[in-house]
Amino acid sequence: MITVPANGIAVHALQMPPKDVEATEAPTVVMIHGLGTDSMASWYFTLGKPFADAGMRVVMYDLRGHGHSERPATGYQVDDFVDDLEELLPQMGVDGRVFLLGNSFGGTIAFAYAMRHPDRTAGIAVIESEPATEAWATKMAANLDRAATQLPRPAALAWIAVNRGRRTARLAKAAGQMLSTTTLARDIPASRLLSRAEIATIGCPVLCIYGEDSDLAEQAVLMEATLPRCRTVMVPRQKHSVLVEQPDTVREQFFTWLREDCADSHAHGREQV
Repeated sequence: MITVPANGIAVHALQMPPKDVEATEAPTVVMIHGLGTDSMASWYFTLGKPFADAGMRVVMYDLRGHGHSERPATGYQVDDFVDDLEELLPQMGVDGRVFLLGNSFGGTIAFAYAMRHPDRTAGIAVIESEPATEAWATKMAANLDRAATQLPRPAALAWIAVNRGRRTARLAKAAGQMLSTTTLARDIPASRLLSRAEIATIGCPVLCIYGEDSDLAEQAVLMEATLPRCRTVMVPRQKHSVLVEQPDTVREQFFTWLREDCADSHAHGREQV
């Protein structure tokens, strides 16, 4: 693991080389984690090694304000996160097309990056995620306001410790500190938003994975109706924690999509990496 400068902050990142494949010949997948209690650890302990073992060059990193990356007081709109990724990739030696794999808010970043860099994006796979639309901003504002109010309270952390475990309570406490010491809760809903017409211009292959019992499950129909090359997958009896609870399912669906929907993107990406 290394710390590299990107967009004026220090970003904690990790690159996992592909097994039995030259890095210059392997497709690159960039794994982007979610907001608040998440970090690149969620990828490291689930899909990082399996993807590298399958012959992919894996890049993962802690978002600004998360994990071991620097936590600036301001600068948390979606475009700030895209700027970070834009500058991080060349620092990691990545100069060709990439597959973006985003969990939750990480998928929102992936959609925004693809809008800005269609020539650099071979494909997008998201788990329990959606692009930054007006409806998304309204929902995020409510969720972040609730988190900023509740997480600093000892009673809330005690409830989380009893019902979700001590580790989750520690992560929740850290998320509460981030919300109280930065402008993240205000910045996220104030991000530049995308219209459905803009989202429809994303021409690369897209995979959307949702938990069947998740509040985001309704996004599957919207994504299929909006994106020209979209495949959606519903995971039975799952809510928002699909990545952590069903990593094998995510892995299998990703490689099926890569093989069946991304043959042209894959080949073209390998030529340029």
